[in-house]
Amino acid sequence: MENHAVDVKPQINSTTIMNPLDLDEFKRQGYKMIDFLTDYYRNVANYPVLSQVEPNYLRKRLPDSAPFDPQPIEAILQDVQQHIIPGISHWLSPNYFAYFPSSVSTAGFLGEMLSTGLGVVGFNWVASPAATELESIVMDWLGKELSLPETFLFSGKGGGVLLNTTCEAILCTLVAAREKVLSQVGKDKINKLVVYASDQTHSALEKAAKIAGINPKNVHAIKTKKSTSFALSPKSLLSTILIDVGNGLIPFFLCATVGTTATTAIDPIGPLCSVAKNFGIWVHVDAAYAGSACICPEFRIFIDGVEEVNSFSFNAHKWFFTNLCCCCLWVKDPSDLTNSLSTYPHFLRNKASDTKQVIDYKDWQITLSRKFNALKLWMVLRSYGIGNLRNYLRNHVKMAITFEEHVKLDNRFEIFTPRTFSLVCFRLKPSTIAHQLSNGTKAHKYGNDEYVKIVNKVNKELLELINGSGKVYMTHAFVAGAFVLRCAIGATLTEEKHVIMMWKLVQDKANFLLGNKLLKAPSLA
Repeated sequence: MENHAVDVKPQINSTTIMNPLDLDEFKRQGYKMIDFLTDYYRNVANYPVLSQVEPNYLRKRLPDSAPFDPQPIEAILQDVQQHIIPGISHWLSPNYFAYFPSSVSTAGFLGEMLSTGLGVVGFNWVASPAATELESIVMDWLGKELSLPETFLFSGKGGGVLLNTTCEAILCTLVAAREKVLSQVGKDKINKLVVYASDQTHSALEKAAKIAGINPKNVHAIKTKKSTSFALSPKSLLSTILIDVGNGLIPFFLCATVGTTATTAIDPIGPLCSVAKNFGIWVHVDAAYAGSACICPEFRIFIDGVEEVNSFSFNAHKWFFTNLCCCCLWVKDPSDLTNSLSTYPHFLRNKASDTKQVIDYKDWQITLSRKFNALKLWMVLRSYGIGNLRNYLRNHVKMAITFEEHVKLDNRFEIFTPRTFSLVCFRLKPSTIAHQLSNGTKAHKYGNDEYVKIVNKVNKELLELINGSGKVYMTHAFVAGAFVLRCAIGATLTEEKHVIMMWKLVQDKANFLLGNKLLKAPSLA
């Protein structure tokens, strides 16, 4: 069948066309939205932190189809309050201690608003020169505050880029490393490439390797030990590499982590680089959570050795008050990124890009389009200053120390791994649970493996009781066969009184659980 052009004439079913950007309405509705959010922040501590709704609750509340006629902002916000808010787990609550924080701030919010309002799509320099140049300036600013080596700054022929998340940073650097090594050994060797990390590394690496076409069997999660605080051992890395090389494989990428998701373990960057450089391995450091803290001189030690790595990233939206999404990635050699990610279709060609004297950030990332995220980071840095930002971070660590001290004073609990930043990993002691069991049953009935299962089951029940209260929200980790409760302090609104309340709740739920006769004959199902 031949294709023919069709002359489609629009059918306008109304005598009035509503302007999507009526400026008077923009101002009126904008004020209403700010008022709504201010009230939300003021009252967020009163909501159940973990949403209590059942699956598919919202479909039962909202219409089956979109409205044909316009609806006022007042009606929309009313529905947000009645139907959307109950289905939110409140990440901004001062009683939110789960995962890692998604911190916000006035400056971050206003920066997001300004970025969205300006509507810049800054894929290359000519699309909006200020977007590109502010990003390069801000990344140098922040790189200097982290005491990154000059080789990571634009002045030292390196450079930084703002991506959405760490998942993107890992994928971009892994693809860059892949293309670099394949250009040397041949494209047909892709199935021989090997990726290394610890067994505590974020699953983003596994996903990136899948996307990049790396053989899943060649993604090695090297086992860590509690005795070394779950850090990746250089000795274990070396022995794994030697086995792979002996089998004809090609080591090419190592993801080291500063502040793992489960326990904030810190991989020793310098010693790992000493191993990796002998095999030409690209080393990327993922400091998604903990990187923010490294602007404080007392925490900078945790990224010692960074001068030897190829790339480094952290999420400013996690613990740097910059609002989702904002991931900072620095590379020593930007050409590694651009060689693997660059495209230059005719419709994007322009004089500035042709001269190669400008940065086209589209070639530093997976996607083409990108927001003006540098505005957010710029506003945060300017509005609060490095001194205040350091103090905010230190205050969160101080509150974590307070919580840690309370846990240590209650001999029924234990700190599972040493606290480094503002995450505390703890649990009811196995001995506490064993003692409770022996009061109601014959203790010798349970073997070691069964005791481990019981300890994990009881701690899991404790977490469910805590979160089921709606008063706070914490998450867990499963490391070295142990179910561990994680208390991550970092929400912008959290104060010490919230930490104390949370600890009292933990104790109350532990009292209930340990006094419950069901514990004396637990089911291991």
